[in-house]
Amino acid sequence: MIAVRPYNGTESRTILDIYNRSVREIAARDYTPAQIAAWAPEHRDIQAFAARLLSKPTIIAEIDGRAAGFCDLEDDGHIDLFFVHLDFQRCGVGRALLAHIEVRAKQIRLARLYAEVSITARPFFERYGFRVLAEQTVEIRGQSLRNCRMEKLF
Repeated sequence: MIAVRPYNGTESRTILDIYNRSVREIAARDYTPAQIAAWAPEHRDIQAFAARLLSKPTIIAEIDGRAAGFCDLEDDGHIDLFFVHLDFQRCGVGRALLAHIEVRAKQIRLARLYAEVSITARPFFERYGFRVLAEQTVEIRGQSLRNCRMEKLF
C-alpha cells in the first residue's frame, strides 16, 4: 500500500538521498558521469535543499512507512521535483504521486501540469498523458544536459 502525505520539513536528508540515488543510479544510464556529478553533487547544502522543499507544496510517497518517492507542485502547475527511490521503481510510486498532484491541480482549477523532464523520466511522463513541447539543453554547474519540456492539459 502506498501512502501519500505532505512533506513535514524534518526529512530533508531522506529526500535528498532519494534525489541523489535516483540521479546517480537511475539517470546514469542516460547521462555521462560528469553530467551526473553536476546534477547531484557529492556535497550539497542541506539547509538550501530543505528550504527548496519547504518553498512549495512537496509530497512524499511511503511504502510500509519508508519514503519511496517525492514530488512537488507549484501554484501554476509546474512540477519542479519528481523522483522515485531506486528500490521502489515500477511499484506504482510515481503513479501515486502523479495521481495525487493531478487531483490537487484540478482542485485549484489548473488547466495544465508542466515540467522539465530528464531523458530518463520522459517515457514515464508520456505514459501518463504528458506531451513533449520541446527538447532542450540546460546548463548545470558547467555541464550541458538534455531534457524535455513537457505538459499535460486537463
